[in-house]
Amino acid sequence: MIRLHLRQLLALPLFALTLFTLPAFSADFMLSGAAVLAEEHPTMRLAAGLLRRDLEAVGGQRPALVQELDQCGTVCIVVGRHDAPLLRRIARSEGLDLAALDGQWERYLRIGIASRTRPGTRLLVIAGSDARGAVYGAVDLSRELGVSAWEWWADVPPVRRAQLSVRGERIVSAAPTVRYRGVFLNDEDWGLQPWAARTDPSGDIGPATYARIFELLWRLKANLIWPAMHDVTRPFYQVPGNAQVARDYAIVVGTSHAEPMMRNNVREWDARRDGPFNFFTNRTALVDYWRRRNDETRGNENVYTMGIRGVHDSAMEGARTLDEARAGLADVIAVQRELLAQAHGKPLAQIPQALTVYKEVLDIYNSGLRVPDDITLVWPDDNYGYLHQLGTPREAARPGGAGLYYHVSYWGRPHDYLWLATTAPGLVRDQLQRALATGTDRIWVLNVGDIKPAEYLAQYFLDAAFDGKVLDQPTTRHMTAWYAAQFGPEHAAAIADVMRDYYALAWERRPEFMGFSQTEPTTPTRQTDYLQSGGEEAEQRLARHEALVLRAQALAASLPARYQDAFFQLVPYPVRASANLNARILKLDLAAQYARMGRPSAGHYARQARGAQAAIDADTAQYNALAGGKWRGMMDAAPRRLPVFQPPVFPEYGLPSRGECGLAYPSPLSASGGQLAFTRGVPATKTLTVIQYGAQALRWTAAKVPAGLRLSHDAGLLEAVNGFEQRIAVTYDGGAAGGFEITCGTQRLLVKVQVAPASSERERIVTLPATAASGTGWSPVEMGSFGTALRADLDLPSRDSHAGAPVLAYAFMTRSDGAARLNIVAVPVHPLTSANRLRIAVALDGAAPVTLDFTTHGRSDEWKRNVLTNTAVRTLPLPALPPGAHTLRIHALDPGFVLDRIDVVFDGAPVYYGRPPD
Repeated sequence: MIRLHLRQLLALPLFALTLFTLPAFSADFMLSGAAVLAEEHPTMRLAAGLLRRDLEAVGGQRPALVQELDQCGTVCIVVGRHDAPLLRRIARSEGLDLAALDGQWERYLRIGIASRTRPGTRLLVIAGSDARGAVYGAVDLSRELGVSAWEWWADVPPVRRAQLSVRGERIVSAAPTVRYRGVFLNDEDWGLQPWAARTDPSGDIGPATYARIFELLWRLKANLIWPAMHDVTRPFYQVPGNAQVARDYAIVVGTSHAEPMMRNNVREWDARRDGPFNFFTNRTALVDYWRRRNDETRGNENVYTMGIRGVHDSAMEGARTLDEARAGLADVIAVQRELLAQAHGKPLAQIPQALTVYKEVLDIYNSGLRVPDDITLVWPDDNYGYLHQLGTPREAARPGGAGLYYHVSYWGRPHDYLWLATTAPGLVRDQLQRALATGTDRIWVLNVGDIKPAEYLAQYFLDAAFDGKVLDQPTTRHMTAWYAAQFGPEHAAAIADVMRDYYALAWERRPEFMGFSQTEPTTPTRQTDYLQSGGEEAEQRLARHEALVLRAQALAASLPARYQDAFFQLVPYPVRASANLNARILKLDLAAQYARMGRPSAGHYARQARGAQAAIDADTAQYNALAGGKWRGMMDAAPRRLPVFQPPVFPEYGLPSRGECGLAYPSPLSASGGQLAFTRGVPATKTLTVIQYGAQALRWTAAKVPAGLRLSHDAGLLEAVNGFEQRIAVTYDGGAAGGFEITCGTQRLLVKVQVAPASSERERIVTLPATAASGTGWSPVEMGSFGTALRADLDLPSRDSHAGAPVLAYAFMTRSDGAARLNIVAVPVHPLTSANRLRIAVALDGAAPVTLDFTTHGRSDEWKRNVLTNTAVRTLPLPALPPGAHTLRIHALDPGFVLDRIDVVFDGAPVYYGRPPD
């Protein structure tokens, strides 16, 4: 007989001491031969179907679906709401007390017992406080069996098991951290909509597609949808069956910031028929328009978007001033609330309502708009992952609470990122921590674009929404666990490392931004800023991408065949796509630059750029052919056909005009460009390139290499396959070293090596990562150009004086003498709340502190630069910085400021786009 231990009894709440007559199974509960008994309710039937499919996928046999307890065999999984007739009967007959679930939100109790009414039958009871609580109990059972949330949406196969068992002890789930959690299907024109148009019987994003999406939301333990709403898609409520599917899956339906009162204005408002979308001049038509949809959705579970904007993501029509906009918006909300009260016949506080203060609505709100306290204020990010503003304690205490709207996909200025999901998980973690720290926990909505390829980011966001403690652990730990759940534990850490480096490369510059163009208005691409120092920075970025691709491909080769489709979607496709777009752009720019230098590799690089574009096309075709063509139409590698995606003219380069061999150093466009520059005592690696300008096949060899240097190659052949040049990694061990010789054919070339005295300088630059100092009031966060930055603690008060402010002290040594500039490089977050700013005080060598404010305003040019580079920079000129020891102190004047690094740059230093090299 299995006994409940004393310590388990003591841990139970008082009501649970009489929970059952027979003991629960504290050991494994075997599921072999199980049947499923579900409450007679649409949502519970669907949950039973999910369980049966998952049990079959894992165990090879689909359990029977039974109607009554008497039909169960030796094992029965019971699923239902705790207060439904079925669960009440079972609780009464089996001695279960489910009263703890009364009045709870989305919780469940799971317990395995030996039935006292049917000897020989064991019951695994999943009782939900409500329908979704029971669903999440079923989902957690599936997760415990090893079924991924992405079993259908990314083709992740579960591992087959001969014996199925789960924990049998009493489990009571915690309430979700965020009440309403979900996704916004958006910018679906190049993925979800064309795919659904050929797979859904409705010919659009219809009931069959939404059923798949809603099941995914179940598996992610989400409960809210903002439906797709672009002009290419029929409105959610105009497709027969959509609303019913939402009801069946118990999914809460809301609408985006631009769709008040459950209306899709893009396709449902006809200006020719209805007149202007102007509340000031066409009030009657708008009120009737809202009333009709309000009546139609009566009885559904909805979160009603309040307010008014333009027809599609534009400012409200008719307001000529901010005062007029504020008064008009207040009037609109009052009218809408009256409509809700009339239709639903219950207090407004019981009807979920939300006002998303997006774009110009935030300005209207901050100008003094009075929002009824039972309306949830939804704070948006700036479309690039940085929350614009969160609530003060007074705002957070409102009965309606606060929510957030967050993007991992975006269409708009300064540039779209609709193709690859590259938002750094560390940034997501930081921003969600800010949300919880300010009481933002009523509604969380994630703009996932087409869902794919944002699978991991969607999972991370929604995991944190359901359980805020997820944010207490490093993202690498969560990511590793996630890849273990998809592909098994053996390779999970290595896969997570690949993806961590993928996000790091995109942090410096997203692939969609590599054309250095902008949109709205759309500008042509231009030469990349990675060539400012002469080309080596671009070469290093290419090398990092190429190494990452090789690691991803090696992992693919090591995985069993059953994982290949899923792995391609989740890892190699985004890694290779990003690498190839970088290669097409950077190699073409390098080809032009090398042609100007007379280097024969120009043609070689142009051909490689052409090959990179062909590889993007081939990989995208492979993606759409996966799983027997299941995803045909889902992946488009050129959304909106912006200039960055358009294949350029791939030039042909003529014969060289020079014939000799030569050397290229890493930073030719700087004061120390004609040599390999090292600092004594600091091991480092630099790249030297041997070139045969005449495009003749020649051998080269290195000689007289000093003991302090090591070469990646000491000989080689310059030939057509390498563009008649070869890059050599020269590694310095920190000791004494000098120059050496390269023999190229019959020509001898002297390699110049400079070893400068010990200091903090590298190539006339001092770079200090934020984490080179530490102090109370500052905490590490997982982002920035070094992968870790420092954040001023979120509970700090704002202050105007540096006195008493948390301080970081940086000591460094310079050897150059002359003019320099001090660059404070921050992560471009926004002030935590409207009561804060984004300031630090900076003091160099005991001088009086200088206050720097990093706040940006609206969609300014500075803000655009910030979000395209993930940096915010303030510069202090240093007219004459003497050589020697220096100390820099940085004081936090506001909470939430994130310091990335400090650069001290002397005149004549190389110009880098990203972080200066070590």
